[in-house]
Amino acid sequence: MKLLKKAASVAAVAALAASTALTASAQTTTLRIQTHFSPETLSGQLAAKYVEDITAMSNGEIQVEMFYSSSVVKSVETFDAAATGILDCDMTGGAYQTGKNPAFQFTGDLMGGYSNPYQQMAWLLHADGRAAINELYNTYDMEFIGWWIPGPESLSSTKPIRNVEDFKDWKFRSPPGLATKVFSNLGASPIVMDFNEIFTALETGIIDGADAANLTNNIGLGLYDIAEHTNFPGFHSMPADHLACRKDVWEAMPAHHKKIMEVAMDSLALHNATLNEVRNAQNAQELRAKGVNLYEWSPEELAKFREAVKAGWTEFATTPEAVALLESHVNFLTEIGAMR
Repeated sequence: MKLLKKAASVAAVAALAASTALTASAQTTTLRIQTHFSPETLSGQLAAKYVEDITAMSNGEIQVEMFYSSSVVKSVETFDAAATGILDCDMTGGAYQTGKNPAFQFTGDLMGGYSNPYQQMAWLLHADGRAAINELYNTYDMEFIGWWIPGPESLSSTKPIRNVEDFKDWKFRSPPGLATKVFSNLGASPIVMDFNEIFTALETGIIDGADAANLTNNIGLGLYDIAEHTNFPGFHSMPADHLACRKDVWEAMPAHHKKIMEVAMDSLALHNATLNEVRNAQNAQELRAKGVNLYEWSPEELAKFREAVKAGWTEFATTPEAVALLESHVNFLTEIGAMR
């Protein structure tokens, strides 16, 4: 009996020691992340889901304070805010950083290059895209974690946008980067502004339309309350929103935290692409019923736009890093038969 009690006592001590060691070895990662999406949009809701996922998978070891609607700094300043310690991670998009190097355009939106999110994710996952992007990000003390791509975007407009001709003298909100060059070459007047300024600019007539997001997120932004014209399916742009963290923060994380964040980003990408595909199709029907004009461009007009994009690629790739990334995309698209 004494032996049994002694054995039980030893087992209890061992269990306590193991528990104490496990607790002592647990490491907490605390992150401050900013996204340009509002919590009301589908993308904002999916960003919240990402936070819930990594918190649950890490058993609470990863803690995130998420800032929505670019509430700490402007969207274009998020990358630098993370790199300098104001934030820890940037959940906007690489194309906002083209002022640093035009190569950032090709880390976020090839504008008309890929037909759907699955092709673009294939480049990232199966053609060493993640490593190629990090060659650029690491030079700015940032680590690229992953992409999430809602799919082709739709323009919103207070005027018809039926073809290339309708872009002449069309004033619209544009993201920075390649979009400004392509649309300017087609006769439009792009104005770079933040997400949270679009609604007021449309309402007051400062702009005629916006290159903001897909149908679903445009609805979340309230744009179709003012703009009664849009295009669907989208074709002009399919930006990849990214998660990128300051390199020293990333390197300080335990390996399992890094893996959780990477795998959760790939999961977010799948949920984002598939859910947006469903919601966009549903919302297209609802918008038509409400009297919004949805224009499906003809193959001839799409070809005109594609030629303008190809010319824009060459004009925009003005640094060795930009040329290398563009070549990587084009080679992959050619290999899978999506481009000749």
